[in-house]
Amino acid sequence: MHVSSPLPEDYRPGTLPELFLDGLSRPRDDAARTRGADGVWISTSTDEIGRRARAIALGLRAKGFVTGDRVAILSQTRLEWAVADWGLITAGLTSVPVYPVLPSEQVQYILADSGARAVFVEDQEQLDKLAEIEPNLPDLELAIAFEPVTSPAGSALETMQLDGLSRLGESAPDVLASTYESHARKTRPEDLATLIYTSGTTGDPKGVMLTHGNFHSNSDMALRVFPISSTDVALALLPLAHVFERTVGHYIMWRAGVTVAYAESPTTAARDLGEVSPTFMAAVPRVFEKVLESAEGAAREAGGAKEKIFGWARRVGERRAMAELEGRGIGPVLAAQAALADRLVFSKLRARTGGRIRYFVSGGAPLPLAVGRFFFAARLPVVEGYGLTETSPALSFNPVDAIRLGTVGKPIPGTEVRIAEDGEILARGPQIMAGYFNKPEATAEAIDDDGWFHTGDVGEIDEDGYLRITDRKKDLLITAYGKNIAPQPIEAEIKRHPLVAEAVMLGDQRKFPVVVIVPEYTVLRPQLHGVEEAADADLASDPQTRSLLEGAVRERCAEFAHYERPRELLVVPGPFTIEGGELTPTLKVKRRVIQTRFADAIDALYERAEDAMSEREKKRDRP
Repeated sequence: MHVSSPLPEDYRPGTLPELFLDGLSRPRDDAARTRGADGVWISTSTDEIGRRARAIALGLRAKGFVTGDRVAILSQTRLEWAVADWGLITAGLTSVPVYPVLPSEQVQYILADSGARAVFVEDQEQLDKLAEIEPNLPDLELAIAFEPVTSPAGSALETMQLDGLSRLGESAPDVLASTYESHARKTRPEDLATLIYTSGTTGDPKGVMLTHGNFHSNSDMALRVFPISSTDVALALLPLAHVFERTVGHYIMWRAGVTVAYAESPTTAARDLGEVSPTFMAAVPRVFEKVLESAEGAAREAGGAKEKIFGWARRVGERRAMAELEGRGIGPVLAAQAALADRLVFSKLRARTGGRIRYFVSGGAPLPLAVGRFFFAARLPVVEGYGLTETSPALSFNPVDAIRLGTVGKPIPGTEVRIAEDGEILARGPQIMAGYFNKPEATAEAIDDDGWFHTGDVGEIDEDGYLRITDRKKDLLITAYGKNIAPQPIEAEIKRHPLVAEAVMLGDQRKFPVVVIVPEYTVLRPQLHGVEEAADADLASDPQTRSLLEGAVRERCAEFAHYERPRELLVVPGPFTIEGGELTPTLKVKRRVIQTRFADAIDALYERAEDAMSEREKKRDRP
């Protein structure tokens, strides 16, 4: 199956400096918002952002940085991150975004592999992390801090404040200052804009080379299919180190003239939503899952009539939402019920988001269907798209006037998508990466001679051209009997049970699948007896816990084929974290890490299960 969307006739390749400078020609007083120490949100104009970016660009050039040099950004999402990026872009430098939650050894690998000469750091914590690995980074010369810092004892790395770099740029000699814009506009679409390192779920991370043309085309094409404008306000929540937020929440927002409010931190998102009242926000599926889990948990805790009202309202809201999405009339009875459900339940949820959301956008992983239905029931539409780091990222979006839940929509203009014989999704278009940095063999494996990028995802295209993702190709479990099992839908369903925090299916080349479970302790503990003082780790090994979780898995897997259902479960204490190495920075479980970390316990689980199976077979054979 093959589907494509042609490039518009008026399309021409462009660059990020063009995108930035063109945005400055449309001045706005409220281009960005940040939360001050007193809790008041402060607006920053395009002129101020332009002035600050120019000072950073000239400061770096005055320090001797030249076109093509790599400069890293080690910080959580904040306005300074965005301004530093614009400075690097207009200086002709290549950015290397690094997640601040990564441990030192992973930061070291990225900085060393990229050959970064400088790094922007957020605060003292990140500078101290840098000091630990500094001796192993011979190319690194300079650290620029967003917040006041003190150079760590024994560090030979030159350290300066962002303000100091900016002052250097503001006083740059005329030979640099007079060429600021012309230097920026020399950038070509094929020039390298960034190196984004993949999360490294299988081996060392790979540096994805994305060009100016990749980002510019993706920003241009996405805006042709997604209705967003200068009247919108977006809340930036995801890491800007992730290509999804980088393109959707940074470049596209600037191009469209959207006001971007920067969440104070990932933990303050709920508060910031209510204060900013955004009309748009991009997030990964886990964010939406947590909202639903929180709503379900609150209803359970309330119990009685409130829990019943929540369940009724959800069923009614979903019936109304599905009828509208499918173009069917809802009739006067359902309309009246939906209005009551909205007043009793969903209006309160919308109020907690600030009351003005027009669209959420979900990307980075498939959105569970149950989560999508709930948000549409609440009149908080989630538009699901699809893409990868290697595709800048967008390959497809659901048309906002024809959303089909359970799919990631249709290809954006200029994009071709086809399904290979083995079910893998292949893509071709101007957003496809230039390759992996210093890894020609990996590049040749990912992009074939005809220019098709092999995504590693498995999917299907329906008769109307909508793409559906079924799983990661490398995640597919093939049992010893040759049965193919796509674990993600099963895991998502198991995690829908309130007792389950994480679920990871395993069983490749085994006779049957098993599942590794991390309990949701806040829900589990009240259901156990005689364990009031027990630690979470002790609860994981309690026989009562196993019995409850076995029932939860049976309940959630009842609709799957017999061979798809996990035969056994392994309960582990958890939690899975980024710092612990079990999660990627976008909260996806690293399946192979889990498999390796619990290998002995998993082997023992299979041995016990197979011994039990053999014993049952012996009993059947006895006369």
